[in-house]
Amino acid sequence: MAKKRKSKTTLKKKEEEFKYRGYTLAKLKKMKIEDLAELLPARQRRKLKRKLRPGEEKLLAKIESKDGVKTHLRDAIVLPSMVGKKVGIHNGKGFEYVDITTEMIGHYLGELALTRNKVMHGAAGVGATRSSKYVPLK
Repeated sequence: MAKKRKSKTTLKKKEEEFKYRGYTLAKLKKMKIEDLAELLPARQRRKLKRKLRPGEEKLLAKIESKDGVKTHLRDAIVLPSMVGKKVGIHNGKGFEYVDITTEMIGHYLGELALTRNKVMHGAAGVGATRSSKYVPLK
């Protein structure tokens, strides 16, 4: 028996068809924030039920109107209206630009821009002691 192969078009449709808790992206974008809050995890739901702060409302309006917005609001929640936009999130030193995708809905912006870098140790510097300059032959 020969295995049936799925055509490339059906695979693309599956990738394009995104659902968050059973709702498509188009339906999520049409929802009111109060209705969307019911689908999100507890912490995000609590924050949205207490209404968005003025700074968050301003950020949301800016993101919807133009692309490449910079922000310091790391505690802002990624909403469906932000999907497909580019946001510069401050990481303490500079702005890290992130393309918002469908999988990011419900996460905080701060989760997308890490604040700490991985440390890469090199050779011992000038003024290092003899013991710290030791490098094994193997």
